Amino acid sequence: MKYITLSLALLLTTISVAQGRFDNVEITVKEVSDHIYMLQGAGGNIGISTGVDGVFMIDDQFAPLSDKITAAIKTISPQPVKFLVNTHFHGDHSGGNANFEAAGAMIVAHDNVRKRLSENENTANAGLPVITFSEDATFYQNGDDVFLTHVHNAHTDGDALVYFAQSNVLHTGDTFFNGRFPFIDINRGGSIEGDIAAAKKGLMLVNNDTKIIPGHGALATKADYQKYHDMLVTVYTEVKKAAQNNVSLKEVTTMESITSSFFTDAETAKDFISGPKFRNTVYKSILQELETNEN
Repeated sequence: MKYITLSLALLLTTISVAQGRFDNVEITVKEVSDHIYMLQGAGGNIGISTGVDGVFMIDDQFAPLSDKITAAIKTISPQPVKFLVNTHFHGDHSGGNANFEAAGAMIVAHDNVRKRLSENENTANAGLPVITFSEDATFYQNGDDVFLTHVHNAHTDGDALVYFAQSNVLHTGDTFFNGRFPFIDINRGGSIEGDIAAAKKGLMLVNNDTKIIPGHGALATKADYQKYHDMLVTVYTEVKKAAQNNVSLKEVTTMESITSSFFTDAETAKDFISGPKFRNTVYKSILQELETNEN
């Protein structure tokens, strides 16, 4: 009985700590256009379109934040969320799915997002996308033609860009980290080549007046997006050259010179993706690419 009591106490403490992680998170609202907003809190940036057709939402962060996010949305629109697009399946972008589904939202995502979420015992029974697409989809909401397009094997295997044509606003999901090194989930279909291709595709959609909502980081411009693309290309080129010259993974991971012109290892030491971690990921992605090409 003593051990059961201790185990229960430990479980309750763990739950309390997990909930407490979000207690002090504040959801900020930034106006992007006359009816499009960017919400920031903990996790990926949220996009919101408001208007006569209802609230069109992109991503929803973590489940414990749903009430705070809903309250923030009510400051810009009295209407409920009608459509919720997941740019990919990671929990900091889709964790609130079940909560918003319960409130009436219809969830939309790439085919692979539904597949990934349905394979996870924590997300298999609620909050799955009910509308999926394999390549492209278009919504007509709040005066915008909203273009969803799949970018292959970029951050994951289920990423989508979301472009509001008339408003000239692009949400990139995590295929664009503004002002930091990106997380490329090579264990779930992501690749450095695909991330470069995603940025290239996104740059084709935008112009100098486009407002860009990145997956993480501040609201961006085309110049910011171009800088990110160029960083990916430079790092990819240098790491691939090293790999082809038989420089080991361990050596490349320590070669700060590959990335220091963008961010130093000291600057990124406390980031989710540090310089060494980014170089390590790029190397592993390139090895996968070279093995695929050989086969």
